[in-house]
Amino acid sequence: MFLDSALPVHSVLATAATAVDLVTENEAIEENLRQFLLVLSVSLGVATLSRVVSWLRNIPYTLLLLLVGLGLAVLNVRLVNLSPELILFIFLPPLLFEAAWNIKWENLKRDWVPIVLYAVIGVVICIGALLWGLINFAGASLATALLVGASLSATDPVSVVALFRELGVNKRLTTLMEGESLFNDGVAVVAFNLVLGIALGIEQFDLSVTIAQFLVFTGIAVSTGALIGFGISFLTQRFDLPLVEQSLTLVSAYGTYIIAEELGGSGVIAVVTTALILGNFGSRIGMNPRTRLVVSEFWEFLAFFVNSIVFLLIGDQVQFSSLGNYLDSILIAIACMLLARLISVFGLSFFSNMITPDNTDIGWQDQTVLWWGGLRGSVSVALALSVPTILVEREEIISIVFGVMLFTLLVQGLTTKPLLEALNLLGDQPLRQEYMQGVARRVALNRVISRIKELMERQEVDNEFGRYQLALVEGQVKKLQEEMKKMQTKYPELQTFAAEQVKEELLAIESDTYAELIRAGQLKDELAPLLQDVLTE
Repeated sequence: MFLDSALPVHSVLATAATAVDLVTENEAIEENLRQFLLVLSVSLGVATLSRVVSWLRNIPYTLLLLLVGLGLAVLNVRLVNLSPELILFIFLPPLLFEAAWNIKWENLKRDWVPIVLYAVIGVVICIGALLWGLINFAGASLATALLVGASLSATDPVSVVALFRELGVNKRLTTLMEGESLFNDGVAVVAFNLVLGIALGIEQFDLSVTIAQFLVFTGIAVSTGALIGFGISFLTQRFDLPLVEQSLTLVSAYGTYIIAEELGGSGVIAVVTTALILGNFGSRIGMNPRTRLVVSEFWEFLAFFVNSIVFLLIGDQVQFSSLGNYLDSILIAIACMLLARLISVFGLSFFSNMITPDNTDIGWQDQTVLWWGGLRGSVSVALALSVPTILVEREEIISIVFGVMLFTLLVQGLTTKPLLEALNLLGDQPLRQEYMQGVARRVALNRVISRIKELMERQEVDNEFGRYQLALVEGQVKKLQEEMKKMQTKYPELQTFAAEQVKEELLAIESDTYAELIRAGQLKDELAPLLQDVLTE
């Protein structure tokens, strides 16, 4: 009797406990959702404000978000706990994909020698310099020096590249900076994983074993990325559905990263490989121009969205008390990192110029910007945060990495524009941008004129209204043509620039035509542009 009567009591207690657990879980989900919406609102609000307020446009929006995050850190307002998994698995894949998607293979192929040198040898030089400096001058342990060096070997010049694009800096410098960063991130993550075992004392350094492991990591990553990239490229030939093709690129960014990591390769290098193939091959043979534009705009927004959140959270994670405790080590690390960057950029550029005589040399002005623009960011933070808690030097490692990162972003990032102006690297790029805006407006207004005339011919609008609108638009076109003519007279080099733009447009039309024939099954292979040499002659 007692047993029978006790059963319902246990059942009621179990049900009550389950209900309490569900309520607690729902409250936790609701709190996390509120935090996410708060981060989203603040980050996108600040990023948008930086584009609207004119005097804020001189500051890259990523650095402005970092400053806001630092302000929140001063007030001890912690929005979200920034974990290494959040950066490496959620934020990093779309940022890598967007950057690699927009890099032209021709530009990358032309400068592959210096990019590979910066990305591979540059990482070794950075780790070596920080290892030497922190042990000899800061009295750091071997574990601290190794892990700080590996973390800070990853460059993240997203703020500088955004500034390059806004100011119209020459494309080669942008390609060198962005190309190095893409491959450098992957090499840095691999290097960090290799030195982590040494730092924990569970592995011994062996050069041949290290090189073999690096080749395995890289080989698996490139193979995985190539397989997925070419697979999706040929798959998109079978249909023309912009939303589906856009979704496939998003799935490929995250899927490639996860698959490569599961197979024991570098997810970073795998994503870069996939994006390079899809951006330069898949988008040509499998997407029509309209779809390609839709996908590019989607990734541009996604990169803006993710960067806005990442830089706000990085600033918000700073612990100023810890930075003060390790200020001496931070200053030594900054000096060693700048010295290492100086040696790698100028030394490897000299070697690159020497062994690639057919290419245009990388000038000292470009090398100076590459040296000063080697910022550290999200990847360095993620690697530092991923140091195991069992390591007693973990707080010191995180503090040094955060301190150096803040110096590069705030000091180097905010002084890059004055440096470009001092080295006269902007040249006539702002003028070219203004001229291209005029060309774009003229094309758009001419299309408006054609549309008004078409509507008038069909008698879909009142003739008097149509003539009035036509006169207004034609007046704007005439005024615009006069302004552009004055610019060409004042700056004769714009005529050469305009001719180059026309050549690029003609080559794009030819390539798109071949892609349409491939999609229709009339061609099996991509043809090399015939106009490439004809237009040059």
